[in-house]
Amino acid sequence: MTISVLSVASEAYPLVKTGGLADVVGALPAALAPHDVATTTLLPGYPAVLAALNRPRAVHRWADLLGTPARLLAGTLDGAQPLLALDAPALFAREGGLYADALGRDWEDNWHRFAALSRAAADLATGAVKGRRFDVLHAHDWQAALAPAYLRYAGAPVRSVMTVHNIAFQGRCDAAIFDALGLPPEAWAIDGVEYYGGVGLLKGGLEAADAITTVSPTYAQEILEPAFGMGLEGLIAARRARVHGIVNGIDPAVWNPATDRALPARYTDRTLAKRVVNKRAVEAAFGLEEGDAPIFCVISRLTWQKGMDVLAECLDALVAMGGRLAMLGSGDAALEHAFRLAADRYPGRVGVRIGYDEPLSHLLQGGSDAILIPSRFEPCGLTQLYGLAYGCVPVVARTGGLADTVIDANEAALDAGVATGVQFDGVTRETLTAAIARTVAIHRTPDRWTTLQRRGMRSDFSWAKSGERYARLYRELLSA
Repeated sequence: MTISVLSVASEAYPLVKTGGLADVVGALPAALAPHDVATTTLLPGYPAVLAALNRPRAVHRWADLLGTPARLLAGTLDGAQPLLALDAPALFAREGGLYADALGRDWEDNWHRFAALSRAAADLATGAVKGRRFDVLHAHDWQAALAPAYLRYAGAPVRSVMTVHNIAFQGRCDAAIFDALGLPPEAWAIDGVEYYGGVGLLKGGLEAADAITTVSPTYAQEILEPAFGMGLEGLIAARRARVHGIVNGIDPAVWNPATDRALPARYTDRTLAKRVVNKRAVEAAFGLEEGDAPIFCVISRLTWQKGMDVLAECLDALVAMGGRLAMLGSGDAALEHAFRLAADRYPGRVGVRIGYDEPLSHLLQGGSDAILIPSRFEPCGLTQLYGLAYGCVPVVARTGGLADTVIDANEAALDAGVATGVQFDGVTRETLTAAIARTVAIHRTPDRWTTLQRRGMRSDFSWAKSGERYARLYRELLSA
């Protein structure tokens, strides 16, 4: 029996992307298809989404969707993948980013925008749109989290899955918005959407969903602890039997060094020598001196969570060891300034590009020697998976999905030829500096370094296993 799934999220690659959430939502339909799961994706009607819809047609209209008129547009992406867009111009037709204006200030009505998306998803899942019904509603992160809550309070038989990509982002709002959500009075309760006297969008979804998934097994355990649960650890513990950790994968159609058009030289694990052409391109793009010394890259938000403050403290040591740094990212103004100062301090050794550039991120993976990911917490992480696929050795903190996907290059693992990267415990100046030193030392032994690269490239980081896990979860929910 084919299972029909409605996947609802605020972004999906290649249409709109601010981070790894988009990559996951964009890749899931293809990962699920071999397991007899048909996925339709519902996105907000941002201008970029509406422009990408192939032969769109209006299939439903709301005169009043939480206070605004809206219509549902149906079409396909690339002529194949079913795609729905919530066309509500008052909510989504605006200049700026997905969640903030051009100056980086969060839209004050984000709660309204994504509550409307969730309400539309629940309507869709329960058959309000003629000819469309779904067996499972799969909601991603706080932006879609009210969808399971709307199902719950409607008494709908549709099963729901709530995936937490990062529990730190919860959609916490003032209590004054509750009446505008269109939920019944009983939803204002400790086992509903009430959260410390306000409304918790993610909290409401976690309470209501039939199953909760996180994007790695280790993160599913970590969020039971106050250090990682961000105030929701008690709720997660109470619903522990419904929590599943399913590690993310990557889309080999997008991330494959043998076919990647963003790379000057394409290669496989058997033709690693070709990477030197890409290394020269990285040096040119970031103003680095040409040479054989290892290039460490960073592709990240420049935030405390990502450990970028600690990395800034380690740059003198990295350069002293002979390493070079190519950084692509943006975030906290103070951290952006710190890395710019480092680039001024070490011209030719440290190169910094503030912002995000998708082709450039591919080049960094295909031409850098190692990628630094010193996150204090990381639900899954995708950049380390891209690094593995591209022979760009991940240097990672032992947390969340980083711990689940990288095998540390200790002596035993190196001798056995099973290591894929470098792990370290605790994100401090000392531990990160030691990890960088270990990486530089391995790089000086070409045979070991090549083995490390090849073992990573031959790892199974595709969506195959994860797609099967999600399909099995859907079937378990439907048979319960």
